[in-house]
Parts: sequence; structure tokens; C-alpha cells
Amino acid sequence: MKRELTCIGCPMGCRLTAEFDGKEVTAVSGNGCGVGARYAREELTNPKRMVTALVRVAGTERPLPVKTAAPIEKRLVFDCLAALEQAEAHLPVHIGDVILRDVLGTGVDVVASANMEDA
Repeated sequence: MKRELTCIGCPMGCRLTAEFDGKEVTAVSGNGCGVGARYAREELTNPKRMVTALVRVAGTERPLPVKTAAPIEKRLVFDCLAALEQAEAHLPVHIGDVILRDVLGTGVDVVASANMEDA
């Protein structure tokens, strides 16, 4: 079967056509670079996404923006958000500080994406 995709691997946004047999991608066309072919293969066999969210910070009403340090499997995104809803950071926090280690056993940490100091 053929699948049409728009590559999000770089700013070009190439329109890709991937031939997919249900288990593997057998051909990719329309990509302007190697990123497109890699993106199509991953997107159709094991899609991943970065997760960004806000986490509560003890002692303040202001939430802390966080993100996964690497993409996680797309099927785990909502479970990751549920885990982050239960998380709480403690001041001071600096960009890159680990807020939740090895989220859902993925090997990927959730890290702070902003600095927050004690008031």
C-alpha cells in the first residue's frame, strides 16, 4: 500500500510517498534528503514524538515547562502526560535538570526547559 506523508524532519516539509507492506517500508520517494526516508520508515513502523508539558512546582503557582530529552514512542504520549501530572519540581530548577528520570521505563528523561529560582 502507498502512504502519503509530510516530512517533519527538517524545514523543507517534503511530500513523501512511502510504499508499506504492513510491516516494513519498501520504498520512499519525494524526499529531498536522507532525513525524509528515515522519517517515513520510522513514522510507519514505530512513530515517536517529543513531549512537552507543564509540571507543578512546590511552593509556587507558576508551572515549570518540561520536555522529554528525546522522542518517545507515540503510543506512550498520553501515559507520559499522566505521569507528569503527578510530578512535582522543587526550586531552584535550571534548564536541563532532570525532573522525571526514565519516564515509563523508556530510558528517556523529562527535563526542565526553563530556569526557575527561589522567590
